[in-house]
Amino acid sequence: MGPVRSADTIIWHAHPLTFTGAEPRNDGGLAVTHRLPHLERWLDHLVALGANALQLGPVFDSETHGYDTRDHLRVDARLGDEGDLRHLVEQAHARGVLVVLDGVFNHVGRSHERFRAAQAGDAEAAAWFARDGSREDGWAVFEGHGALVELDLSHPPARDHVVAVMRHWLDVGVDGWRLDAAYAVDPTTWRTVIEQVRASHPHAWFLGEVIHADPAEFAPASRMDSLTQYELWKAVWSSLNDVNLHELAHALSRHDAFVAAGRTTDPQFVPTTFLGNHDTTRIASRLQDHRHLAHAVTVLFTTAGVPAVYAGDEWDYRGVKEDREGGDDEVRPPFPATPEELSDLGAPVFQLHQRLAGLRRRHRWLWQAALEVERVENALLVYRVTGTGGDASSAGPEDGGRAPEGLSVVLNLTDAPVEFTPRDGERLLEGSLEAHGAAVFGRS
Repeated sequence: MGPVRSADTIIWHAHPLTFTGAEPRNDGGLAVTHRLPHLERWLDHLVALGANALQLGPVFDSETHGYDTRDHLRVDARLGDEGDLRHLVEQAHARGVLVVLDGVFNHVGRSHERFRAAQAGDAEAAAWFARDGSREDGWAVFEGHGALVELDLSHPPARDHVVAVMRHWLDVGVDGWRLDAAYAVDPTTWRTVIEQVRASHPHAWFLGEVIHADPAEFAPASRMDSLTQYELWKAVWSSLNDVNLHELAHALSRHDAFVAAGRTTDPQFVPTTFLGNHDTTRIASRLQDHRHLAHAVTVLFTTAGVPAVYAGDEWDYRGVKEDREGGDDEVRPPFPATPEELSDLGAPVFQLHQRLAGLRRRHRWLWQAALEVERVENALLVYRVTGTGGDASSAGPEDGGRAPEGLSVVLNLTDAPVEFTPRDGERLLEGSLEAHGAAVFGRS
């Protein structure tokens, strides 16, 4: 398979443990249950959506939700074994679908073998873990979660372990890594890890979860290929709910600057954009007016970056995340055995995603498109995206050397049609200018 960083990458993101209906807890003594084939039966759905990359949540041996890892080199018994993961990767590759694994390397569960040794007084093992003198047991934990003990990745043996784990699963056939809580680790530490892994696996792709750090500084310091774009995610639903598209216009301009800055340090860098994930309320539940869903999906597929769709959002799934024990359950439901068992009620939203994913595939230059806001009012936003010329896909063969292609995007939140004059040669490609419409104009 080629690298994930290809210009037409569209991700479909699933959380395997809950997607397959696995037990909520694993005490380490469970018999292997082969649930990963459940995901194989959804690969054709992913392709039909228009995606070509499968981002998996945690698949490694863990205590509960997957982020309290017990063994990075063993598939969780609730999902199957290494043979199941290999087969899933093979089946994905047979369909032209790349596979990205969730690397939870900032912290581990308390039953991790190395941490148990540290608790037993093994000084060498203890050096793998960060310390916090304010806690009774002295061990640092991730953002107050006592079950998640922080690794000290500045310690070379701990860092070497991460490199070895990444290489092992890349050798199995996976194509890249999403690095959980990447913001909690010094970006130069990630750079050391990534450069070592790239020395043996030059096509490996790295997506960093960055929430509490400046992505414009984090990206070049870490040498990651992509970072999660939380600022744009928030602006999309917030501006639509408040009918304040000035907020979205501001976020889009900042996004454009972020993309442009990324190109100066790494020609392949772009953020990963999304409307929801396993940690957030689903977009269909977040929006107060369901008619705004078309606006949100239009923004996702017409702005620069690697668009990621959280499994179920393309079928109008609902779910609210709550800050309590079990508060993720609604946004991480089990999925049917096959897509054919989905309710027909979600089909229109799926078709919307298909059309916009198809539009993005026809305009591959969108992955690094430059964006300019042309008109903004509280309930109306017009922006223009154009190819930057930095990639062979910035213009199709029909362009014959003309200026980079462009699209005009209109978001109308009013209850009446709006007047819009397309540029010369543009025609309506998607959507409508009618009440609460979202429309895309272009040449083809």
